[in-house]
Amino acid sequence: MSDEYLSSYKLLDVTQKKLDVIMNIKKSVSQTFAIGGELVVNRLGYGAMRLSGQPGNFGAYPDWEGGKQLLRRAVELGVNFIDTAEAYGAGFNEELIADALHPYPEDLVIATKGGINKPAPDKILADASPEFLRKGVEGSLQRLKLEQIDLYQLHRPDPKVPFAESINALAQLKQEGKIRHIGISNVTLEQIEEARSIVEIASVQNRFSFNNRTNQDILDYCTKNNIAFIPYGSLGAHPLKRGAPLANTEGILADIAQKKGEGLSPESNRSACTPRVEPNQIALAWLLHYAPNTILIPGTTTIAHLEENIAVSSIQLTSEEMDTLNQFQDV
Repeated sequence: MSDEYLSSYKLLDVTQKKLDVIMNIKKSVSQTFAIGGELVVNRLGYGAMRLSGQPGNFGAYPDWEGGKQLLRRAVELGVNFIDTAEAYGAGFNEELIADALHPYPEDLVIATKGGINKPAPDKILADASPEFLRKGVEGSLQRLKLEQIDLYQLHRPDPKVPFAESINALAQLKQEGKIRHIGISNVTLEQIEEARSIVEIASVQNRFSFNNRTNQDILDYCTKNNIAFIPYGSLGAHPLKRGAPLANTEGILADIAQKKGEGLSPESNRSACTPRVEPNQIALAWLLHYAPNTILIPGTTTIAHLEENIAVSSIQLTSEEMDTLNQFQDV
């Protein structure tokens, strides 16, 4: 066995041991949520947007085989909720998911979105007309190799189209059996109530994170009404830029992460297998503890980071830590 191969093997072994140690901790919060009262998913999902061409999440992901491996690893680790959109990669993102995972596991829920026309990396146009939404649903069905989309979300309201008209179009597609559940994204509280007066709304996807709680009222409303809340930008990332501000932050997230790491392994400098808790894991764990209806969709292009994200489901935050994090917003 070559030194290079042996080194790679040891690195993979260490990563798996770290994951195993963290995952074996007693879980303290509900790990699942039933979308629409019936689609039970693990609350740590995967957001596939980053598996698109760059810049601008446009075109096919250049490492197609690597993307397939990552998606398969996510499912192996228990991910059964994957978020995508017609606009991600101009359809190639959906095709990649199908190429990697079809025929799908029975419990896998793929949520996609429509209502955005994106003809170029830097050209993003809302189009929530009934005609465009129908075309989008039929295109997604074909790319994902599905007969029915479990959760189809309006990507954003279109100021040129009455909101009720867009929702009615989705309601019609649901009645036809092409959509199982309807979700909405980038919406106001008033728009959620308007949509619910037309058809059942199973999910809301708005920006929300530890350091951005401007949609607190919408999260509270969704929690009260048992609607799934899917926070995007959960680590403060910009949709069209690389990096996540909360991934390497200092301050209270780093402080709690350090204490958690010490708690997992009281022996200092024990070995390379000693699990380490990262600030971004605390930010995600906070979201899981914060409300029972949050479904997280952190994205990544590396398996190591994916495994780090999945390990979050077994991080326990004490009531004192939650009180501190709830009150602290300036990171």
